[in-house]
Amino acid sequence: MGYEGGCHCGEIRYQVNGEPDHVALCHCDDCRRSAGAPVVSFAAFKADDFRLMQGTPVDYNSSGSSIRSFCGACGSSLFYRNEEYLPGLIDFHTATLDDPSSLAPTAHIQVAERISWMATAHSLPEFERYPG
Repeated sequence: MGYEGGCHCGEIRYQVNGEPDHVALCHCDDCRRSAGAPVVSFAAFKADDFRLMQGTPVDYNSSGSSIRSFCGACGSSLFYRNEEYLPGLIDFHTATLDDPSSLAPTAHIQVAERISWMATAHSLPEFERYPG
């Protein structure tokens, strides 16, 4: 199966084939800060199944062997690599997929670092659009 995605401005486009090693919601501090979000959804695929179709992302060493890639034009956080902990894999933000619902998370990870209010966020009131 194939998936395509890209950054917010369209400068970077990627394609990945096959099935993911895992799809998870990550709660670690490093992911939160790099994405500016309380949780990040990642899908990990074999690096050989990944292809950059357009553009050149900027790489940033966020901690130790963690390399994060983002669009230098719009700032969209795109990919994560860590050969020490995830050898041969590339994680990408599933929210950057053309169809983000195509890869549903199967686990929460790094919950030891989860923001305390995220444990009950599902119980907050919901609105289909901005409440007026």
